[in-house]
Amino acid sequence: MKALRTVLAVSLLAAAGTAMADSSVVHDGYAFDQNKLIPTGARLEAGTTGYGGALLWTANPYVGLALGYNGGDVSWSDDVKVNGSTYDMDMDNSVAYLNAEIRPWGASANRWVQGLYVAAGVGYIDNDYGLDRRVDGGRNFSVNNADFQAGAEGVNIKGNLNYDNEFAPYVGLGWAPKINKNWGVFGEVGAYYTGNPSVNLQRVSGSATSNLPGVNLDDELAAEAHKIANDDKYQWMPVGKVGVSYHW
Repeated sequence: MKALRTVLAVSLLAAAGTAMADSSVVHDGYAFDQNKLIPTGARLEAGTTGYGGALLWTANPYVGLALGYNGGDVSWSDDVKVNGSTYDMDMDNSVAYLNAEIRPWGASANRWVQGLYVAAGVGYIDNDYGLDRRVDGGRNFSVNNADFQAGAEGVNIKGNLNYDNEFAPYVGLGWAPKINKNWGVFGEVGAYYTGNPSVNLQRVSGSATSNLPGVNLDDELAAEAHKIANDDKYQWMPVGKVGVSYHW
């Protein structure tokens, strides 16, 4: 189902791009040229949102479009710290996007300056981050800033942090200079505004005790998940990626 949703999302984004192109042609009064709908290039990319690629359109030296997809796990860290607790992280990214790339110096004689651009667009986000934490028997640990001691059998905590089926606006800065007539490189940083994710944490095995009266692990896990899901810093999904492009 995830693959099907992604394909549908990409199709919708492509249709939106075509509609924008057609309306521009009608508005300017030019005759329709279907060749303008043919991509002028493609690129391969990898970064914080996974790996994948994009089709590229160049309307003029100042404006371009990129329709792409990133997925999989390209992890820059094997763990994530949330609210003072450290969890092993298993990333499953799925991001389809349509961006306009504005090049203020597109007509510059310097090809390195020509490659600077501002990206603005929308992404279809379906990311799932699996969280896992294992504490050995007898060890002290904390959850939601409450201290616990694991039982003899240890404790295993699992959970998920999800950005499911969301359209999210995107802004970014990039640099995509051409090395020669056909080949180029690029790098881009930016962020999607996703809103808060859905989060759950639960003890799947083991037990733990606290010295504080009325404090138990399951309640503190629920409280920690609630804090993560309502923390403003998780409303933004940072993006950093690099790659190579080919223009025909």
